[in-house]
Amino acid sequence: MNYCKKCVMPDTRPGIYFDEVGICQACRAEEQKDLTNWNERRKNLDDICNKYRRNNEGEYDCIIAVSGGKDSHFQVHYFKEIMNMNPLLVSVEDNFEMTSAGKHNLQNISERFGCHLITLKPNRKAQKAIMKKTFEKYGKPTWYIDRLIYTYPLHIANKFNIPLIIYGENISYEYGGKERIETYSAKNQLNNGVASDIPYDELLDDNISINDLIFCKPPNQEVIDKLNPIYLSYFVRWNSYANYIFAKKNGFKDLSHEWTREHTFENFDQIETPAYLIHPWLKYPKFGHASATDYASKFIRYGLISRDEGIDLVKKYDHRIDQRSVKEFCDFLGYTLTDFYFIIDSFYNNEIFEKNKFGEWVLKNPIWEN
Repeated sequence: MNYCKKCVMPDTRPGIYFDEVGICQACRAEEQKDLTNWNERRKNLDDICNKYRRNNEGEYDCIIAVSGGKDSHFQVHYFKEIMNMNPLLVSVEDNFEMTSAGKHNLQNISERFGCHLITLKPNRKAQKAIMKKTFEKYGKPTWYIDRLIYTYPLHIANKFNIPLIIYGENISYEYGGKERIETYSAKNQLNNGVASDIPYDELLDDNISINDLIFCKPPNQEVIDKLNPIYLSYFVRWNSYANYIFAKKNGFKDLSHEWTREHTFENFDQIETPAYLIHPWLKYPKFGHASATDYASKFIRYGLISRDEGIDLVKKYDHRIDQRSVKEFCDFLGYTLTDFYFIIDSFYNNEIFEKNKFGEWVLKNPIWEN
């Protein structure tokens, strides 16, 4: 494993690019923001909004895909209160037990900004069956939910004839991935790796039917061509920590008084459902980094901590798996702990991990020894 010379991201992140001096594309993207003409891009956003703004007061101008999190709060604020649009909010719930903060935040985003919210709560039986299959075969337990998060807003946009769809940041460009060209268009985001499609013939069985997967398939190309999904991060300088500070001032609750998570040092990202966090943690056995690396890298780019401080945080947290998350995940799917850790063990990448004398998986080339 090689590590970015500026942050703590390794080159094992799928699709990430390091330049000739060893700096990752996410750090270069952050530097590029200082050179971007944000006033010109704001004018471009004005033009887009004017194109889709409805004259009829009772009609929606755009759809915003939300989770209720910090970024969702900022997105809704920006389009409702700055761009003067009338958005319809669309969300997908994952059927897991929600935190108190998660429940509050989803309600708060509707109440604080005065927006209608359409929520898809997927077929619980199908979700369990699909989760078990994608977890055991691919190490992607939340593929079904993640896929719906990207595809369901497209279906709602088509259903209500609302072409403009708003997403937050371009994950591949902002943090590193194969779709690394900066663009305002989110039409290609299904290929960003988070929820890339899985052939349905690998999923269908006696417990999973094609009807269970109906919303996972995006609308046909003719419909897609009529839609205009965009990234707000192209038009407005994106900073997830600044979004958190804004959201807190507008009713968003973090986990300060509810739950201290074992796998990371921050308490405000992906806080809705503990069981979901097994998915982002699985980056660790597969790629040698997880949430602590992600946020330490962001904080370094934002100038909040030094690289040495980031390395210490990665060493302390990245390998840990949160036990509340494990329990709620196993309870939902009916796994014993023995079953769970047996499956987890199969995903460790032998190229970057080895077992020590105690039988624990350890990185061969950790950043603190690099």
